[in-house]
Amino acid sequence: MTGFVIARKGALSCVAMLMAATPALAQAAAQPAKIDAADTAWMISATGLVLMMSIPGLALFYSGMVRKKNVLATMAQTLAAVALGSILWMMAGYSLAFTGAGPAIGTFERLFLNGMDLNAISPLAKTIPESVFMLYQMTFAVITVALVAGSVADRMRFSAYLWFVAGWLMFVYVPIAHWVWGGGFLYTAGLLDFAGGTVVHLNAGIAGLVACYLLGSRHGYGTDNLAPYDLSLAVIGTGLLWVGWFGFNGGSALGAGSRAAFAIVATHLAASVGALTWMAIEWWTRGKPSVLGMISGAVAGLGTITPASGFILPWHALIVGLLAGSICYWACTWLKQKLGYDDSLDVFGIHGVGGALGTLLCGVFAVAALSDAPGTPGTAGLLEGNGGQVLIQLYGIGVTAVWSGVATFIILKVIEFIVPLRVTQQSEIEGLDVTQHGEALQ
Repeated sequence: MTGFVIARKGALSCVAMLMAATPALAQAAAQPAKIDAADTAWMISATGLVLMMSIPGLALFYSGMVRKKNVLATMAQTLAAVALGSILWMMAGYSLAFTGAGPAIGTFERLFLNGMDLNAISPLAKTIPESVFMLYQMTFAVITVALVAGSVADRMRFSAYLWFVAGWLMFVYVPIAHWVWGGGFLYTAGLLDFAGGTVVHLNAGIAGLVACYLLGSRHGYGTDNLAPYDLSLAVIGTGLLWVGWFGFNGGSALGAGSRAAFAIVATHLAASVGALTWMAIEWWTRGKPSVLGMISGAVAGLGTITPASGFILPWHALIVGLLAGSICYWACTWLKQKLGYDDSLDVFGIHGVGGALGTLLCGVFAVAALSDAPGTPGTAGLLEGNGGQVLIQLYGIGVTAVWSGVATFIILKVIEFIVPLRVTQQSEIEGLDVTQHGEALQ
């Protein structure tokens, strides 16, 4: 998603980045815009891969980890997030996130995709049609809001969730996407986030943490057996997510080239090491390696490598995967128990912690030579002598966490005036499939 982020970083030293000198969009404007057939074909394919991550990937991954009585309701949340989120993105989300160069929000230039004809090209993606760029970014927006549902699985009222999708996408996701990728203040400050460590994973993780605190724990949490209904569905979902992530990270190069290839290599290696690390820790501490642990480790590796995938070397990805598998495991076990929250599917522990970790590690491992901007060197990380980049990464993490947390809290409180956030205890006991949708698995 952010090959274009590199274009504005080359001439920045540590001090210059901290002072937000050299606007990125000015550098991008110097590059000629011309639609390239190969880039376009790859980005159409990547768009399909990322959409597959939501439906059926995330739908299967999440529904396999809830109880049988909530499988269809969990799938419905993902489906609804994709459908409603796509319409909102077309109406105003894309325009506010990716047009204009305002520090806080974009413009209404592309409201309802106004003016986007066959020849339109975004200044942020100069070799593909703007319609493809818009659609690719849409798939990121919808999967991010769908991720949040995992924190409140088994207990959130469907009507409240629909309100949440609309409010959260427009007032949380869109502004942060603009700040980081669309020319906003984090973009010009020099934050490195190739494919969504802050915009997607940290953002969804913080929102999920706030949501599960507000809704409270599931009925029977800590005492009843809340074991997953069918982990085979979750394994299939993990496979679809893993393959789709090649489009998620590789497509963020916004073209068919070596940067996309490097991002895909890093993605696969981090996921592999993440799965093995989580497995090894469970084997050591609990005596047996669980399937749930292996797929959790894989997704932790995928989420953690996301912001750094286009900026680091393959051996860096091995370290990222190792840290992802171990630190996210700690967050989903010890930290979760200490803080006492019921994050049903560990959205915060895997995506929130993983997104923050990956964004920070990007500032450590970033390699200046990995740049797709001709004539301008990329941004170095701590290992190449630029310790200031770590401070910028921490700044981006802090801003994202604060906005996501506060805005999510406000949005949920407003929705509570319209409709109850949570189903009744009796409905929860019967199951959301029947009480919210009038259907049930046989």
